[in-house]
Amino acid sequence: MARIAIAGAGLAGRLVAFALSRAGHAVQVFEAGPGPAPSFDGQGAAAFTAAGMLSPLAEMEKAEPEVAELGYASLRLWPQIVASLRLPVQLQCQGSLLLAHRQDLGSAQRILARLPGAPAPLAAGALRELEPALLPSGLLAWLLPGEGLINPVQAMAALHAGAEGAQWHWQQPVASVEAGGLLLANGTRVAADWAIDTRGLGARSAELPLRGVRGEVLQLRLTSHGLRRPVRLLHPRHRVYLVPRSESELMLGASEIESEDRSEVSLQSAVELMAAAHSVMPALSEARITRLDRNLRPALPDNKALAHCAPGLIRLNGLYRHGWLLAPALVQQVLNQAGLATLEQELHP
Repeated sequence: MARIAIAGAGLAGRLVAFALSRAGHAVQVFEAGPGPAPSFDGQGAAAFTAAGMLSPLAEMEKAEPEVAELGYASLRLWPQIVASLRLPVQLQCQGSLLLAHRQDLGSAQRILARLPGAPAPLAAGALRELEPALLPSGLLAWLLPGEGLINPVQAMAALHAGAEGAQWHWQQPVASVEAGGLLLANGTRVAADWAIDTRGLGARSAELPLRGVRGEVLQLRLTSHGLRRPVRLLHPRHRVYLVPRSESELMLGASEIESEDRSEVSLQSAVELMAAAHSVMPALSEARITRLDRNLRPALPDNKALAHCAPGLIRLNGLYRHGWLLAPALVQQVLNQAGLATLEQELHP
C-alpha cells in the first residue's frame, strides 16, 4: 500500500482517487474549493461547467490525431467506470450529429475535410427519423457513430462517492507539488510516496505556463424536447452544441474566449448561442433558461494535456476543452506507468 497525496479534486483528481482507493492505497485529496458540489459561480472545477460531449472524431477539427486516439480509449472506459459507480450517471454512446445550414456548406466542407474518413451527409428523411426535434429543411447533417455524452455533475458526484477510502481535505489549496509530497498554501508539508498534481489553473507556474480560456454554457428546460443525441452546429463563427441531459433539460454552449474573466455570461454570447441553436431546433423558442454558467478551462501554450510520470511524482494538467474526453485514458496511462494500478483493472477487482 502506498501513501498517495493528490492536489486537486476536479475530474482527473476524482478519477485518480477513485482508482487508487479501490486499489487499496492510502489516498488523501487536497482541494482549494469549499466542498465536492458545484457552485456555478465561475469558480471551482471547470469539469462542472462542461457539457460532457464525448466526441473524439468531431474534436479532430481542431485537435491532433492523438486526441482522437485517447478519446476512443476513454469511450471504451467510460461505460465500465459508470457501471462500477454506486450513484446513477447518464451516459449514452448512440452517436453525435454535425449540422450545417446549406448556406454554410463551404465552411462545413472545410471542417469535414480535416476528419479522417469524412462521413457522408444524411438525407433529410434519415435526419428526421434520427432526430425529429430538429428542423430538416435547409439543414445538412452528418452522423458520427459511437460518439456520445456523459452528465458531468452526476459523474463528479458519483466519483467522489465511489472513492470510499479517500480522505478529502476541502479549503486546502496546494502551493506546490514535488516528488515525495505536497506543500500546502498554509505552509504545511504532506509527505507521500506519490504526489499527484491534477490541478487546473492552480498549477500555474514557470514550469507550467497555464492560461485560462473562458467558456460559457446555458442550461435550458423544455418539456419533452425530443433531442436524443448531442448535436454540433458547424457555424462560420461558432461551434454551437446542444446536449440532452434529460427529457426536459438541455445544455447549450459554448463560447471559447481567450480571457480569464470570471464574471457572468455576456448578453452577446447568450444571444448568439441561443439564436444559432434556435435556427436548427425551433421548439427552443419555448425553452426556459435555468442557468447561465461560465468557467475557465486550463490550457497550456500548445493546448495539449500534460501527462507526466517520474519516480514519486505524477502530473496531469492542462486538459483544456478535452477533459471529459481524455481523462480516463490519461489517468489509466499515468497510473500504469507508475505501477500503482490500472483504471481498467480496478473496475473489475
